Amino acid sequence: MELEAELKKALSELRKEKERKFDQTVDLIINLQKFDIKKNPLNILVSVPHKIKEKKVGAFLETKSKLVETITPEEFKKYSDKKQAKNLVKKFDFFIAEAKLMPKVATTFGRVLGPAGKMPSPQLGILPIANEKAIESTIDKINHTLKLKLKEPSIKLPVGKQSMKDEDIIENILAVYNYVLKTLPRGKENIKNIEIKFTMTKPQKIKLR
Repeated sequence: MELEAELKKALSELRKEKERKFDQTVDLIINLQKFDIKKNPLNILVSVPHKIKEKKVGAFLETKSKLVETITPEEFKKYSDKKQAKNLVKKFDFFIAEAKLMPKVATTFGRVLGPAGKMPSPQLGILPIANEKAIESTIDKINHTLKLKLKEPSIKLPVGKQSMKDEDIIENILAVYNYVLKTLPRGKENIKNIEIKFTMTKPQKIKLR
């Protein structure tokens, strides 16, 4: 596959850059064309084969769980203070909730979770039954999922870490690319080019034939 070879070449170029003292993030940038964001607001969840990092997950559940930091209904009232609620939202990357608690979650936390894009969603995060198995598999799914909300005609999201194997980074990139391709109204025609970069490097441009 041509794209795979191009990605491999780009990654080997990026790896020649100066070493940094931290594990850099690998960013994928998909630049779009002939695409109207107002008409087609993209808001997608895409799952990737290789976990990039452990996400910090908070849970709204009836009873405390050993697997996840839990906020129970009795504790909701302390978050009616907007500052406390905002701090909670900052602390976690993602929230899950027991389905029957959702109305309460929405009234207590909706005003801060909504704008931050962290409301538990039916696709990922609302549990009909909150047993250990369901919690565990949801957290695993969250750790393999990237959230994408388009604000400009360019998609930018983390697809790996420098310490990961090239093959794993490439598999993640292809998973995102193929998913985006299916979502765009005109498919490949809407994609101008792809770039990949590490946190501190210039992007490597990849042409699509």
